[in-house]
Amino acid sequence: LTALCSPEADAALHPLQDASMGSLTVYVVPETSPLLPQGTSVYVGRHRGALVRAGGSLAALHTRLRQVTQVMSFTAASIAAALSDRVPDGRLSPDARRALKSSLGYEITFSLLNPDPKSHAVDWDIEGAVNRYVKPVLDKLSLVANFSVDSQILYYAILGVTPRYDKESSSFILSAHSLPHVINPVEARLGSSAASLYPVLNFLLYVPERSHTPLYIQDKDGAPVSTNAFHSPRWGGIMVYNVEAPASPQASLPLHVDVDMARVMEVFLAQLRLLFGLSREELPPDFLLESPGNEGLADWELDHLLWAHTVENIATVSTTLTSLAQLLDKIGNIVIKDDVASEVYRAVASVQSAVAKLAMGHLHSAFQASKEAVTSSERAFFDPSLLHLLYFPDDQKFAIYIPLFLPMAVPILLSLVKIVRETRQRKKEPTKMD
Repeated sequence: LTALCSPEADAALHPLQDASMGSLTVYVVPETSPLLPQGTSVYVGRHRGALVRAGGSLAALHTRLRQVTQVMSFTAASIAAALSDRVPDGRLSPDARRALKSSLGYEITFSLLNPDPKSHAVDWDIEGAVNRYVKPVLDKLSLVANFSVDSQILYYAILGVTPRYDKESSSFILSAHSLPHVINPVEARLGSSAASLYPVLNFLLYVPERSHTPLYIQDKDGAPVSTNAFHSPRWGGIMVYNVEAPASPQASLPLHVDVDMARVMEVFLAQLRLLFGLSREELPPDFLLESPGNEGLADWELDHLLWAHTVENIATVSTTLTSLAQLLDKIGNIVIKDDVASEVYRAVASVQSAVAKLAMGHLHSAFQASKEAVTSSERAFFDPSLLHLLYFPDDQKFAIYIPLFLPMAVPILLSLVKIVRETRQRKKEPTKMD
């Protein structure tokens, strides 16, 4: 209570809070408390706590507490977003399907596109930037999945869309309707998802060629985008990095360009949050959210992500086991090995444990159980002993065996027909009488 500001109070109260995942601690402070800035009724910190100014009545306090839980916890809208692939289109907003699907791992690829290396010699300290800006975020996200990071530089890689020249600003423009046509030509050069077992997140830094500099991105209303970047749902993002023209026209080429990695990584980390569904929704005007800092996401946002992935994993296991059961019903002569059956039993037990622990509020153990359930169900569904029977129905059996047995069956059938004819003729011939 003697702290000077809300961040200090949040840091001081953090050791006193319940540190378990999924928990939420709300501190109600007097209405005259100087901890909260003027005009702020709710302060949400970096951890799992919030400061709420006491209102004039219990009803007003109850309303604020409900708003806090809707912001920091898992709601019905969050469940619908987590199960977006199983919900009809009309019930969700377009942004609900923007987040990546739950996976055991993700691969992040940073690519520098230099279409004009004769004019620009671009240098970027990607290793230092990853260690400084990206690694703290991935360390915190390591509870959710495994991450691998790599980088590459592509020369003579163009966007595939010719920008429009604007005479008023003496610059080149990429309009919003042309942005979808940018990704396919670039993706053909990336080659990062060809041999990947996990979803790939692509973050591209594009340095325009000298003939198209400066290059700016416009939104649907024709206004310039402040970050000069855009992102594609479940794919990644692209940022255009303009190079200042040399002061002297006789400057020697290529121009040496040092990329400001702080500005670039600020954009890429914001896009990474969007891809994981951590976008900040519209808040009431009297709410104040603390910036997560170098970690990239607050503790309660990590809990929200674990909730979403746990629910999605449970739904995925249910779908996989249902599909497997329907498949086994259709193929009557299929043989189920003991190891396949044990994986099915293990998946069912793990998903039941995940549901029970989720109901009790044990978020981390519920998430681990849901991951084990997904792994076991996938092993059972894609077991090699079952795969060859999936593509071997009865009509294919006839198509395979008839050419083998038909040449043998023809002479046997002809012999049978001949025997039947001779037998009938013998019956018709009169018996000789002595």
